[in-house]
Amino acid sequence: MFDSGQGGIPASPGRSSSHPSQGPSPASPGRSSVALVTGATAGIGAAFAAQLAREGSDLVLVARTEARLTQQAAEMQQRYGIAVETIPADLSTDSGLRRVEQRVTDRSAPVDLLINNAGFGLQADFLDSDISEEEGMLAVNVRAVMRLTHAALPGMIERGSGGILNVSSVAGSVPTATGATYAASKAWVTSFTESLSMLLADKGVQLTVLCPGFTRTDFHDRVGVSRGGVPERLWLDAADVAATGLRDHRRGAVISIPGIQYKVSVIGSRLVPRSLLRWVSTRVTAAT
Repeated sequence: MFDSGQGGIPASPGRSSSHPSQGPSPASPGRSSVALVTGATAGIGAAFAAQLAREGSDLVLVARTEARLTQQAAEMQQRYGIAVETIPADLSTDSGLRRVEQRVTDRSAPVDLLINNAGFGLQADFLDSDISEEEGMLAVNVRAVMRLTHAALPGMIERGSGGILNVSSVAGSVPTATGATYAASKAWVTSFTESLSMLLADKGVQLTVLCPGFTRTDFHDRVGVSRGGVPERLWLDAADVAATGLRDHRRGAVISIPGIQYKVSVIGSRLVPRSLLRWVSTRVTAAT
């Protein structure tokens, strides 16, 4: 199982701003003025938020837990002097999605960069899992990405600028006996983003899909992946993953794969027979 970010679990409704007196700051070369990050309080999402804050970007942070959002926003406001809004939302629900969609479509305070980072996996394999949990995972990993992207694009196209960075996983490139739905959901994110980038090639909107491998976050603890079973050379740092994603997005890359080891593995997965790929994947999974 591979890391995709922060998942969507029930949270308190509402939207708040820790710095309401400031609007979006003017965009400067190489960054967006207002960035919205889902799954922003942990892992790769928190790393995205931290880097953008250091660069002076105003933020809209979305996650499941209001208390963590409030603390994170206050710390960033105090340290970096930026405007930070928070939206506690469960992205597996229509009400949570509508709350974020409303902010994304607010033309008075446009979102210049949307980072669809929220996502989660399950500890049980498909045969042993509750089907409602599988459906909930698809709601966050797929439906939320689709709906928020759909909500953001009209305004970006109208302005002739903006960007969307969707967090996928190298797990979407290979079959896996465990986490079948998770891997399929990430394959969808990759294909969706790459296909949309073709549609929007002349619209001034940049789409990038970030495909990390094993990343040091609490994601693997939640889904029961043993860190000891994975060679140290395969682990990535969340800050490095976020930095790679933002750098590749800004240079116009459609697909971003952090780490040479994962670039090689993804290229290799396209060249070897699928039967061999399944054999290798089975043994890697057994080791974790």
